[in-house]
Amino acid sequence: MGASKADFFTKEQNDLAVLFKAMSHPARIAIIQYLLSVDSCICGDIVNELPLAQPTVSQHLKELKNAEIIKGNIEGTSICYCLNPDTIKLLESYFGQISNKLNTKCC
Repeated sequence: MGASKADFFTKEQNDLAVLFKAMSHPARIAIIQYLLSVDSCICGDIVNELPLAQPTVSQHLKELKNAEIIKGNIEGTSICYCLNPDTIKLLESYFGQISNKLNTKCC
């Protein structure tokens, strides 16, 4: 087997691509925005906030969790989700670098 196209890019570039792919659905953006508005929540709360069926919300939560954008802790019979601060810091740093470049360059 030949090398994957991903092998031609840095680990950081591949990691960011995984994050952006996981965030590339409006339902996942809505979940992230909801988690930003509360300290933590139970999955059922998220289902009540979105116009989607519970299995669909669970699939979106799974994608966000696999990309390490969110974390989930089992509390009794529910899973409490929150944003992963390490991943959010990585995104903040990436977009901060872009913002700094835009502020110092002219086109």
